[in-house]
Amino acid sequence: MSINVSVFLVGRAILFAIIFTSCLLKILALDNGLTRTPPMGWLSWERFRCNVDCKNDPNNCISEKLFMDMADKMASGGYKKAGYEYVIIDDCWSEKKRDQNGRLQADKNRFPSGIKKLADYIHSKGLKFGIYGDFGTLTCGGYPGSIYYLEADANTFAEWGVDYFKMDGCYAEIEQFDEGK
Repeated sequence: MSINVSVFLVGRAILFAIIFTSCLLKILALDNGLTRTPPMGWLSWERFRCNVDCKNDPNNCISEKLFMDMADKMASGGYKKAGYEYVIIDDCWSEKKRDQNGRLQADKNRFPSGIKKLADYIHSKGLKFGIYGDFGTLTCGGYPGSIYYLEADANTFAEWGVDYFKMDGCYAEIEQFDEGK
């Protein structure tokens, strides 16, 4: 038998042994509560961007109504059953300024019931609620960023019942990414 044939046969035997052993062993995974699939849901950005003109475009603006309608559709249209569980507000949901305590606040005209009530509504449909923030001084759309308010914003989002947080990096200095304040 030539050396090439021997190497080939040994290689095949090793490959077979690896495959056979793999089939016999129990597959081990971390039991840490994390899912094997990515978070799946609906995020407003691609379709609605920063459309905040609810007066002239009420069906296509970033508003409480839009997200309640989407939660209804996801819950009743089979999306939830297929694994889509997040309804996520992207940029342009807040007021242009923080409140007197330095906290983020939803635009009062477009989210008249507030974010907590919206999160509760989405949760009542068996879905999870996500929201957008930005590490910089402003969001990409020019709304208040989180750089000097990280702890306050985290507490606010927790009080509102946020399940998912999308962090952007507009108006942020790269040197601040490992720092936070």
